[in-house]
Amino acid sequence: MYVQFIFIAIFIGYSIGCAPVIGFNYGAQNRYELNNMLKKSLCFAAIAGVTLVALSAVLASPLAKIFVGYDAELCALTRHAFSIFSFSFLLTGLNIFSSSFFTALNNGFISAVISFARTLLFQSACVLILPALFGVDGIWWAITVAEVFAFLISGMFLLLKRSKYHY
Repeated sequence: MYVQFIFIAIFIGYSIGCAPVIGFNYGAQNRYELNNMLKKSLCFAAIAGVTLVALSAVLASPLAKIFVGYDAELCALTRHAFSIFSFSFLLTGLNIFSSSFFTALNNGFISAVISFARTLLFQSACVLILPALFGVDGIWWAITVAEVFAFLISGMFLLLKRSKYHY
C-alpha cells in the first residue's frame, strides 16, 4: 500500500495540476482546448498506467525486500500480492482524472459519485465478495476489479455529459 500511494501520487498531482486549465478553458468556452486537454490527459493516464504496471513487475522483488525482507515467506507473499494488485494502476489514473475533470467543470456531484463509488462502494464490495470466490488472491484482485467498475462509471459520465460540456 505504501508503494501504491507513491505511484498514484503521479495521477493525483497531474489531475490537480490540470484542473485550473480545464476550468479556465471551460469558462472561456474554448471547446477545442477543453477537448485537447481531455484527450491528452486520458492518453497520459493510460501511458502512465501501463508504465506503472511494468515498473511494478520489475520492482516487485526489491520493493518487497525493503518492507518485509526480514521474512522470506512474507516477502514471497508480498511479491505475489503486488504482482496481482499492480494491474489496478492501468485504470486508476483514468478514474482519478475523470473525477478531477468533473470537479474542474464545476460538477462536484459527478466527481463525488465517481470518487465515492471507486473508493468506498466498489472497493468495499469487492473486498467482501472476491475473497469468498477466489480465496486470498481475491483480496488482491479487489482493487483492480473496483477500478474496472469505476472506469465504467467514469466512461459513462464522460460520454453522457459530452454534449453538456462540449468537450
